[in-house]
Amino acid sequence: MNTSRSRAGTWRTAALAVLLTTGVITGTATGSASAGSARTETAVGSSGGVTETVVRVKAPLPASFGARPAACDWLSYLRYRSSAGPASAADADRVLVAQPGILEGAGAFDSVARNTVTRAAQQGRNLEFWALDRRSNCLEDHTGTASGDQHTAVDYYYRGKQVAGRTFAGFVGDDQLGWMARLGIEQTVRDQYDLLAAELPDQKVRKEKVLCGGHSLGGVVTGYFATADFDGDPATTADAGQNQCAGYFALDTTVSTSLGDLSGSIPDDTGLPDIGLGYGVVQAGLDSGLFPRSLSAPVLLNPETMTLLAIAGVGAVQDPDGESDLPGYLPRNTNIEATNRFLFSRDPATFLTGSPAVKDFRLTNEAVLGALMDDQSVPLAFLQSSVGFFDGGPITDKNFPVTNGSSAQPGLFGTEYKAIPAEPHGPLYTWRDYDRVGDADDPGYRSSDGTPFTAAGKEVTDIQELARSMGTQPLDFTEQYFPTKLVTDLELSTSPQVKRLVVHPGGLTARPTLTVLAGDGLLAGRIPADLHPVVADGYQHLDVLTAAPVQNNGRPEPVSTALTEFARDPR
Repeated sequence: MNTSRSRAGTWRTAALAVLLTTGVITGTATGSASAGSARTETAVGSSGGVTETVVRVKAPLPASFGARPAACDWLSYLRYRSSAGPASAADADRVLVAQPGILEGAGAFDSVARNTVTRAAQQGRNLEFWALDRRSNCLEDHTGTASGDQHTAVDYYYRGKQVAGRTFAGFVGDDQLGWMARLGIEQTVRDQYDLLAAELPDQKVRKEKVLCGGHSLGGVVTGYFATADFDGDPATTADAGQNQCAGYFALDTTVSTSLGDLSGSIPDDTGLPDIGLGYGVVQAGLDSGLFPRSLSAPVLLNPETMTLLAIAGVGAVQDPDGESDLPGYLPRNTNIEATNRFLFSRDPATFLTGSPAVKDFRLTNEAVLGALMDDQSVPLAFLQSSVGFFDGGPITDKNFPVTNGSSAQPGLFGTEYKAIPAEPHGPLYTWRDYDRVGDADDPGYRSSDGTPFTAAGKEVTDIQELARSMGTQPLDFTEQYFPTKLVTDLELSTSPQVKRLVVHPGGLTARPTLTVLAGDGLLAGRIPADLHPVVADGYQHLDVLTAAPVQNNGRPEPVSTALTEFARDPR
């Protein structure tokens, strides 16, 4: 952890450089590139034997999508490889290509990518891990967070101040997202195919070396990719999705063409249209703007509030143990106020009155990030990680939006007891990192019914690794503009318009599959035994991506261990 803190300045500088650099580096995935080409690869940084770059490949959308920003005619991914390994991906032993989950960006894979590449290198093998960004992430502006300073980021996004000569144009309104009305599962899997074909032109190399997979919703996207046909002729199969992969992997999900295993991963109240209207009516509503083209909710799940998560990450990297002034420094508006009340209210009365408010508590920057992302704090299961616990003062139950002990299944809110600081205007609340839970000086906080809020076996993610992933990556941890059509397509999987995309149904089982599930994640209590999954005990939904390389039991992190072994011999 101390090492990651000392590198904070390096990561912040690198992230801003990525945004401002227009040149192309050599030693790319398929060879050198020249300025002005249809491919750029820019260094992010190297540490611990892992080199990270951000790659952009030009892949224009069909004209039928209509007007869109020029940046949206490019595909992007984070490329992780061994610093001592080959420069060309075609010469790697394997290339793992990962689709993100709902409301998730490439930056979320940072820890699992590093852990996997590192573990393979220790065994004398060269793996690459490609964390994909969905095309719609082209709309995000990371300039403020890439400055590496929390106040600068707030001033950029909320007060019109420039950073590096750039002024924030504002969060993109739905009226500007007409092109996203067509951005569904068909284009999403086409984007993956086009990217793979551009980066690894030899189909035999793809079939022998690429492992295709994803997290959460990314498992379903992988299922559609595996069953797809990309040349319009089912009789020719070199282009079939199954023949671009040597195997599949699923991270707290399953490789399928159904949303059935992902209960709780799609939030309520995001303006999703009623799929009972049928495919044609839903599509017409998206085209006309009657239905929102991007998923959004008034609390937490919208571009503005997801930007706040990244800003909190910046603060935790910049000054982890310093007292945070973020709650008071942010502008006051309905969106931010509602989000703060939802996340920091101990009971319904506090939510309704707004008192005490988060700004009434003294929190370190790490404690703010922990409060936003930890499974004992944030209510939404698909946003939870096991990143430690509050420290420094009395703690009480958080019985909003659900009462502790009332949830029998993970669902939307998860099963872990929630906690919140008890004393406004009191002590400075700090954050006890995952590897200090259960130490001799741990107060061992308990709920009012005597239930321990957490234990060492339940904590797996390093707060500083999470902060780095959220606050310093050139491609975001979250996804501010998630295409509504991608969800409605998957919900309408039995409609003829979506069903026709499953051209080669046998593709789902044509290759070996590794399924890795979070023990306390979305499938907790209903883990499909027939898949023979690797189960990471104590993990929440995001922990399969964010967990630290060494766990509290002294053992190597199980997700990256399983991926490394699968990459050695995917059978």
